[in-house]
Amino acid sequence: MDEPPPALPAGADPAEHLRVLRRAHTAFTRHGRVEGPVRTVIARSWLRCAFARVSPDCAPEVELPEAELRPYRAQHSLARVLPLFRDLVGAFAAHGSHLLAVCDARGSLLWVEGERATLRRAERLGFVPGARWSETAMGTNAPGTAVALGRPVQVLGAEHFSRRVHAWTCAAAPVRDPRTGRVLGAVDITGGDGLAHPHSLAFVRAVARAAESQLALLDPAPAVCTDTLGVLGRDEALLTGADGTRTRLGRRHSEIMALLAHHPDGLTGEELAVELYEDESVSPVTLRAEMARLRGLLGSRAPLSRPYRTAAPLRADFTTVTRHLAAGAVSAALQHYAGPLLPASTAPGVVRLRRRIEEQARAAVIARADVGLLTDWVCTPWGADDPEVWRALAAALPPGDRPVALARVRSLDGELGAVRPRPPHRRATYPQPARS
Repeated sequence: MDEPPPALPAGADPAEHLRVLRRAHTAFTRHGRVEGPVRTVIARSWLRCAFARVSPDCAPEVELPEAELRPYRAQHSLARVLPLFRDLVGAFAAHGSHLLAVCDARGSLLWVEGERATLRRAERLGFVPGARWSETAMGTNAPGTAVALGRPVQVLGAEHFSRRVHAWTCAAAPVRDPRTGRVLGAVDITGGDGLAHPHSLAFVRAVARAAESQLALLDPAPAVCTDTLGVLGRDEALLTGADGTRTRLGRRHSEIMALLAHHPDGLTGEELAVELYEDESVSPVTLRAEMARLRGLLGSRAPLSRPYRTAAPLRADFTTVTRHLAAGAVSAALQHYAGPLLPASTAPGVVRLRRRIEEQARAAVIARADVGLLTDWVCTPWGADDPEVWRALAAALPPGDRPVALARVRSLDGELGAVRPRPPHRRATYPQPARS
């Protein structure tokens, strides 16, 4: 993917360019028009912000209080490379009166460090550990936009969607899990207009790559968990081995592996058939044939029989979500919740499990009453038509910001019926991740 052009065009007068950007920002926030030399990456981000109903006068909220932040970041993968960030970025940031910041994949700041006076300015802005700086919370900004796009980005002055950030410039690059390619978060450098230089973007990109290399050397794969199973937000499961091999499973095999991951002690043939087939008259031979095909596909990693069970401990993405929800770590749970479990499946056991996880996640988001979490939920394919969450969002917003959410509630109530019960399952297909 091509990198975006530098924030400050070559030969441009910085003061004049900043004035032009402020006029363009005003034109967009007042009239919805993109005018002047607004880079494509920024214009698209502004449009996403408008769709998410982000206000240009928005202010950050501390989503992770200290009691929750401390254990959360201690177990976060990026804690392992924090010394590297400090070595590579810390001295540069302090020397230039800039800040080093590290966020997670949802745009929540984990660490913010740097020169003391700059830190005090950032604190007044709300750029502090535990604060949410995702695009859906704070609009266009380097760390939030970097994790949203999965690519490095530089944001100069009035390119920020929030007016209160127009005095700042930042550059950030995402950091990915070297084994799975999943975005873990981003490393960011924030400060004054001097960071508009193209070298600052190249610098954070190089730091992110160094962090990924170190994570690969550290090999964070659990010794007792050989395979991982991804089934959230996708109709076909992705089975990833400890050696990095990736296998896309068919829909029936995806259902089998998800059910066995949910029942680590195993299921008898009769129990698995009840969980798997809507038609109770399906012959046991049908299940045995499916298991034989699965053994041919997976070889030594295939499930064992009598009872049917995984050949080795299997870590599934949905168990990570349920574990975080049980601990009350809602932000951490939603970081891993990529969507409903095998959404097109009608297997009875999968339907029950999918609904249970979705209801637990929805209930946790509603109970937290956090505008950022609620906004993230209604901006997803599975939450866009959820009147209960829209209603909770309207209640959490300041009175002046409620009309849009309330209008959406009325629209959904009119379409679905205000007292219509939720269906036992929804058969839907969401956009699938690209094949590896």
